[in-house]
Amino acid sequence: MKVVLISMPDVAAVIMHEAAFHMPNLGIASLAGNLDAGHQVHLIDLIRKRRNVRRYLTRTLSKIRPELVGLSAMTWQFGTCLKLARLIKTILPQTRIAIGGYHATLMYEEIGRSDESRDIDFIVRGEGEEAFRRLVNALSGTDDLDRVPSVSFRREGAFVHNPRGELLDLARLKLPVRDKRRLTWGYHVMTRGVEVIETSRGCTRNCNFCSIRHMYGQSFRPFPIERILADIDDIYFRKKCRLVFVSDDNMVLSPERAMEVCEAISARGYRNLNFIVQADCVTMSRNEEMVRSMARAGFKSIFLGIENVTKKNLQAVHKGDIVEASRKAIELCHKYGIMVVGGMIFGFPDDEEAEIIDNYRFLKSTGVDSPYCQILTPYPKTGIRQQLIDNALVTNPDDFSTYNGMWANVRTRHLDADELQYLVWYHRQSILGWWEPSAQARAQGRLWTGIWIYLMRPLLRMRVERAARRHGWKFLYDREISYRKGANRFADLDG
Repeated sequence: MKVVLISMPDVAAVIMHEAAFHMPNLGIASLAGNLDAGHQVHLIDLIRKRRNVRRYLTRTLSKIRPELVGLSAMTWQFGTCLKLARLIKTILPQTRIAIGGYHATLMYEEIGRSDESRDIDFIVRGEGEEAFRRLVNALSGTDDLDRVPSVSFRREGAFVHNPRGELLDLARLKLPVRDKRRLTWGYHVMTRGVEVIETSRGCTRNCNFCSIRHMYGQSFRPFPIERILADIDDIYFRKKCRLVFVSDDNMVLSPERAMEVCEAISARGYRNLNFIVQADCVTMSRNEEMVRSMARAGFKSIFLGIENVTKKNLQAVHKGDIVEASRKAIELCHKYGIMVVGGMIFGFPDDEEAEIIDNYRFLKSTGVDSPYCQILTPYPKTGIRQQLIDNALVTNPDDFSTYNGMWANVRTRHLDADELQYLVWYHRQSILGWWEPSAQARAQGRLWTGIWIYLMRPLLRMRVERAARRHGWKFLYDREISYRKGANRFADLDG
């Protein structure tokens, strides 16, 4: 069977310009790697084709003529997913379309009842490797569609939802396939090429703004060390890539196991290989030896979920009082030369302007290398969403295209959505100011930090300050908002 797997072109430019980060989609590569032999599969990461999407897909799909197309989408990308499904049915009316990913998993019942899903034939829920493999086999005549767990399919005009399958045994998963990409170049973080791996799945924490438990349950499952090293070998030796993003939700949930991974990587003797990873502040703050081991293994950049420094807000999302743990985690990372991307969330129910200012001042005082600031988003099926709805604080319950952390879809008891959006933007400029690359950032990217310091920043600063003097801060804000609104407007997919 001819299969094409497609990831969405939508981006969320929370830190920098949308072109600064273009990472390949690991999910579709893993689906492809776990199909049975005999099927022909192609991967299309549309993050690398954000212009002329219709023309590119029309030409490419008309040439391949797939029997099945799989579309992977996050919640905020789902509108684009529906447009792509419509386009594919227009190009190839007989081609079947399956959707998967977080939004399909969370909202499969609502999707199945919606008129917008008329072009969708199948929904793959939860982990997709086994369900999609068996779906392809069923369409090829070697499996029974009624017996494929975690798959929804149409029968007599309505969706039938097969029971959810058990969590997968990760030791049985094959490696992702990266050599089936139709768009083969340009995956990068700043100026460095990047690939993506995972060393574990799931999280056992109780953060009520997160939807991961709907995908993996409240579990933590590590991949075997040998499998992790084989995946890195594929990236390092065959793809010749020297930067790896580890997509685990929280790699350090088990410090002992995290150290085992790091020591295995160090023992492998890779040269100039660096990793970016996500971790929680509490575990990092309590395990200095683990942090040291991570630094030795090449973990040069870590996203830390600081979330907020207001105790009431932390309690509201079930994080506990982690302020000092956050400060300690940042200190330890800097001690061992690791760059910190600090994740902060604004827009909690009782937030006023003062809380926004306090959180930005905390980021500045700790020397976080790169702030990653988002506005509280009421993602479907999360605990925080229901709380916000019950308190009439959700201002946009239905348009998921803005559910990417960049937009105020909520209000607080003191700020309306527009005020919240503006104050989060304004105080980032007024308190954090122009980015000053830290020693860690300069060590990891001498080229792009040098370009920023000596070329881009002076030019941009001159233009921005001149515009602020002439037109005021509100003019600059409106201009940025206009840019953001247009970033994911794929006009050629309309109609």
